[in-house]
Amino acid sequence: MEAGGLLDSFIYGACVVFTLGMFSAGLSDLRHMRMTRSVDNVQFLPFLTTEVNNLGWLSYGALKGDGILIVVNAVGAALQTLYILAYLHYCPRKAKVIQTKSTQCLSYPLTIATLLTSASWCLYGFQLRDPYIMVSNFPGIITSFIRFWLFWKYPQEQDRNYRLLQT
Repeated sequence: MEAGGLLDSFIYGACVVFTLGMFSAGLSDLRHMRMTRSVDNVQFLPFLTTEVNNLGWLSYGALKGDGILIVVNAVGAALQTLYILAYLHYCPRKAKVIQTKSTQCLSYPLTIATLLTSASWCLYGFQLRDPYIMVSNFPGIITSFIRFWLFWKYPQEQDRNYRLLQT
């Protein structure tokens, strides 16, 4: 295999692995919702925006005939649908909005996964010379850096129960 082909395969593989990893990050939220039977500390908006994003990219992949885009986004759309249905099942009728300076409702693993996924898709778009793929993934990179800044500015508190056990 020539150097360009090996690099292409590596980038395509990274896109698939990082993207599926990012979509799987919601499994921890799903487990939390099932165990607590609530949506405490779980945000709905990332599920919804990722679902819309998956459906858009699935359509683009179908128009372009790009198997990688089709498979990855079909899996992503199915997972996001599952997360949305679980959220709606466990969501209380009254929604509370509490504005805090806390990052407890943000997922650090999802932030890392989003950065890696968006960066790998930008490289994939660069390899294909497809500006639609490159440009549309820059917001994921930018929002990841914003979330990293928020984690730095408002560090997550240690588990309160753990501190109580130490005293």
